[in-house]
Amino acid sequence: MDRKSTLREMALAAFIVLGGAAQGVNAQALQSSGASSAVVSQPGTSAALPDTSQAGQADTTALTPDENRQSAAGNVAELQQMIRGSDLTELRTTYNGTYGASLLFYGKEMTYYVALFQQKNFWRVIKTQDVTRAELIYKDFVRQTVQLSDVEIRRTQLEAQKAFTQRMIALSQDRANRLQADLDVARQQQSIVASQQQQKRAEATALAQQKQAAQDQLRAAQRQVRELQRELESGLPPH
Repeated sequence: MDRKSTLREMALAAFIVLGGAAQGVNAQALQSSGASSAVVSQPGTSAALPDTSQAGQADTTALTPDENRQSAAGNVAELQQMIRGSDLTELRTTYNGTYGASLLFYGKEMTYYVALFQQKNFWRVIKTQDVTRAELIYKDFVRQTVQLSDVEIRRTQLEAQKAFTQRMIALSQDRANRLQADLDVARQQQSIVASQQQQKRAEATALAQQKQAAQDQLRAAQRQVRELQRELESGLPPH
């Protein structure tokens, strides 16, 4: 029984020693990668990224001190380099506006990389071998992309609404111009028709007067013919 207790104590001591050595190796790896830049930008981009280190802490997953150090210890440069190869597997990616979050897996070392980025520029990268922790951080990063993208999504919608409104104004104005042109033509034609009607009424009146004068002349001529006929017949013997 004492021998078993001694063996257990020796095994426990060895486990602690090995665990401490592994932590030392991880710390050295983090320090050695700290010389790399924490943000990798694509050529030609200079967009400033907002600080979310304090935003939404009440409902986000708090990073451990070690994870906070990782985001500035070269994980961005490390992941950027690994993406160029073929050993990294993309497990999940979520986009909200120009912001995104990715969960990537490096199978050779059973390591997970959780990345927060904007316009494909890595912003924060957390490295862990704990899949549960990786999933929690990924969900937290996804929530951050939702918060960060709210303003730009709203701006995009407002720009679209403004452009739509301006397009509708232009269409309405064009329609109004065409209707005004039609109305001008109608008014012009109405004026022409009214003038023509007035002229024709005047002509009709004149013709009516001329007709009346001609009829008067006709009746006078007919009376003269009858009178002349009676005078002619009055001087002749009866039949």
